[in-house]
Parts: sequence; structure tokens; C-alpha cells
Amino acid sequence: MKQYKQSDAIQRLPDQFFAKLVKKLNDFQQQKGKDVLNLGQGNPDQPTPEHIVQSLQKAAENPEYHMYPPFQGFDFLKEAVATYYKREYDVDLDPSSEVAILFGSKSGLVELSQCFLNPGDTALVPDPGYPDYWSGVAMTDAVMEPMPLLEKNNFLPDYDSMDPEVLKQAKLMFLNYPNNPTSAMADQAFFEETIELADANDICVVHDFAYGAIGFDGQKPLSFMQVPGAKDVGVEIYTMSKTYNMAGWRVAFAVGNQSVVEALELVQDHYFVSLFGAVQEASATALLESQECVQELNATYEARRDLLLDGLKSSGYQVQPCKGSFFMWVHVPNGYSSEEFADALLEQVGVFVAPGIGFGDYGEGFVRIGLNNSEETLRDAISRFQKFADKNNIG
Repeated sequence: MKQYKQSDAIQRLPDQFFAKLVKKLNDFQQQKGKDVLNLGQGNPDQPTPEHIVQSLQKAAENPEYHMYPPFQGFDFLKEAVATYYKREYDVDLDPSSEVAILFGSKSGLVELSQCFLNPGDTALVPDPGYPDYWSGVAMTDAVMEPMPLLEKNNFLPDYDSMDPEVLKQAKLMFLNYPNNPTSAMADQAFFEETIELADANDICVVHDFAYGAIGFDGQKPLSFMQVPGAKDVGVEIYTMSKTYNMAGWRVAFAVGNQSVVEALELVQDHYFVSLFGAVQEASATALLESQECVQELNATYEARRDLLLDGLKSSGYQVQPCKGSFFMWVHVPNGYSSEEFADALLEQVGVFVAPGIGFGDYGEGFVRIGLNNSEETLRDAISRFQKFADKNNIG
């Protein structure tokens, strides 16, 4: 069969980290036939709340939604987004010019590089960080400049340590708080510093707010849009996946700077004809109706966090305090790389975790563990971590 050469853009794409993780897990299960606890992925394990599902079911009967939707989404969903931001964060948004509907946050994060980067341009990316930031940058043949997220800096970029020339060249900056994978939180002072830096260097800030609803110990994560000047220098990407357990529905939105929203909608006009109208109506239901389901979900993750944190510490592991998101960032025991530790856990006790190196060079020395399993499963995992620690003299 004839083999066609892929474009340069496709060949520049990095390996899809999560696809490789899943393949590794599946291959191990097929070859070994062992019971494996999957703590390596960030896939919400709870069902979408019933009132949202019912809204979709009812809306699917509407013949208006069986036709092509408006290219840039229905006005009612954009208005719901604006209402949500006003209620939750006291942020005023113009639905017609400051809200873009996205096919999941992943697509928007990739598209933003296509909107604003040319070959050779510089994008600032967190390291460790969500690997799909890299994909859009690679496709545009731009240059990635890592911003190290170090424990000593509370996993926030240290702008003072960055090369001023790099900052002058940068066109985009990706941030993500609560952070995947470190679970760190950002405060107002950090966002104020970010806005000042971006304004001075003409950098567009992209804040990935995927875990915006998940904060522990009474702390509500801060929206970038809450900080004065944020709209002037960038956008925030919010997904329905984590807040409402709607990962498979592929609904997200970008809010903020009008020129960025306009560019996103323009590029999406060439990719999509917006989302199925019934999905948009159900999404508006999620945003506008009772948020009790969100509060219950947050409490579930916090209980799981407490259980796993206590269990790992008592087994001798060094664990970062998990402040937000549904991940824990765990130090690798002495003598292991992150991949070696992840492989050893899988081989010896059947626990699957994500090695930190997959999130960037500065992720080395850690593994990421998800809270997307029942407390029963997490108790099983703790016993396996204890077994591994006893066998390998950890702690």
C-alpha cells in the first residue's frame, strides 16, 4: 500500500503523552492479566448530574437543534456563561464579544497558538504542564520557552529569573491554576504580576481554568478574570468537563479579551459549525441551575484527597499538599527516576501512575496521582503503596 508523507506540521507534533500512558496500561493488562488500579489519568469518574442529562434528553427532541446551529454558538449559552461568571466571580462579560464557545478546552488551547503564533515566534509554557499546550506551538513551528515550576516557588513561575530578551520575544503565555499536575494554587499577587509583565511585553496570557471549581480547605480558586487588567492582556479557558463531570460532552468556553475571542471564533468557523444545540442547552442548564452538585463533587474530591494524603504519608512517601484540582504531586523515592518508579509500581503492585517527566523536564522527581477513584479503590491503592514501600525499604 502506498505510504504518503505527512506534512511538516504533523511531523512536528510531540508524542501524545496520555495516549502513550493508556497504551502502556492496556499492554500491561493484556500481557500480565493482572488487576491494575489506574491512578494515572485525569478522567472524572462520576456521572454527569441527572438534571443536566434530563435537560439534554428533552432538548434533543427540539427539531430546531436538528439543523446546523449558529457557527459561533447560540446566544443563550454565551449569556449563561456571562451570568455564571458574574455570579461566581463578580466578573462582567459581554456575551456577544467576550465569550467564545469551544469544542472542549483542548481544542481551544491548540487553536490559540494557530491564532497568534508564526514560525519562530516564542510561547511561554509551564514546566511541568499540560502536554497539549505543546501541540499547538509545534504545529505553528513556533518556539517553546519553558517556565520552570519549582517547589521552592510554590510551583509558580519566577518571572524575575527569566531572560528579559525571551520575554520581549514572547507572544503567548500559558498558565494553569489550580495546576495540573502539581495541584498548586495562584493568588491575586501572582496574577497582578503576570498582568504587569504581559502588558509591558505585549504577551497574550492564556489561563487554563480547567479545575476552577475544585479547591480544598475552604479555598475557592481565583479566576484570572477577577484581577483588574486581565481582560486587557488575555483570556481564560473554562471547561465543563471537571466542574460538571461532562468530559465526554466536549464543551468549554474562552472569556476575556475581545480580539482573542474574535480570533478563536474565526478559526473555529473554518473547523466547526458549533456544538449540537441540545448539548448547548444542557450546558446552559448546568451553569444556571443549582450548583449543589458542584459542591458535592468538591467535597468528594476533598475526602479522597484527605484519605490518600494520610495513607501515603503514613507509608513513608513525601507528598505535596494538594490545594486544588483532582491530582496529587508525589515525590519519587530516592534512587528512582519518575519513569522507573512508575514502572516499578505497575510491575510490583499493579498501581498505575503518571511519571512527572511526561509533563516536562521539571516534572522529573515526581509522579502524578489522580483522585478519580472511589475511596474503596484508594484504600486498596494505599495498601499497595505500603506493600511497595515495605518491599523496597522506602520511608
